[in-house]
Amino acid sequence: MLLVLKPNSEELGREAARVVANAIRRNPFLRLGLATGSTMLGMYRELVRLHREERLDFSRVVTFNLDEYLGLASNHPQSFHHFMQQNFFAQVNVAPGNIHIPDGSVKGDYRQYCASYEETIRKAGGIDLQILGIGRNGHVGFNEPTSSLGSRTRLKVLSKETIEDNRKFFAADEEIPQCAITMGIGTILEAKRILLLASGPSKATAVANAIEGPLTASVTASALQLHGEVTFIIDREAGAQLKQQEYYQRVLEMTNILTPERL
Repeated sequence: MLLVLKPNSEELGREAARVVANAIRRNPFLRLGLATGSTMLGMYRELVRLHREERLDFSRVVTFNLDEYLGLASNHPQSFHHFMQQNFFAQVNVAPGNIHIPDGSVKGDYRQYCASYEETIRKAGGIDLQILGIGRNGHVGFNEPTSSLGSRTRLKVLSKETIEDNRKFFAADEEIPQCAITMGIGTILEAKRILLLASGPSKATAVANAIEGPLTASVTASALQLHGEVTFIIDREAGAQLKQQEYYQRVLEMTNILTPERL
């Protein structure tokens, strides 16, 4: 596990975009796992800039989003389809046929639908680089506390804490989604590389528990300790509760000296 400390969310976004851009330049056919949320906005803005100003080419990249609220149509302003179109896909040259986002409007056999999403990832060759955020309770995707560390893409009931965190995005009289379709922890851990972004003081406890705490289903991000190619890019506020910040920074500096293309 490698940890990169940045002074603020803007620098965090630029660093994350650099990692993604380098991965695409090395492999134009990159299978890229994507996440949503305010922490991701800086990364997407920088990737759009790199596309426009440095001709970063997304035309052969294949994307898979982590999750989507159940019950929201793709054009709903709070759907993750809408988020991705507004903040990324509409501004770069990802081929529409290469974009995969769980369908929140699906009805009927949810288990079959989720299995088909897993199969699509498998047929594509798996995910090369998975981007993640982290919730205040330590969840990744919508894998709430007590999720199985071997779980696959499935329907998941959201915790009260997550629902409360989401309330600010919806109108006062609007019903907040209670469930989501999400990749499972087992699915996420099959990615070749994982990049987790975290910003702000509200994420500090979750980050510390994920990195320095025990491996536990109560903090599903702690499962990343099982993966050999994980990088956390966090700002100072999100890393405030880490006990070994100086150690992580020394490791990063040495890594950059020895292998500048490591990221």
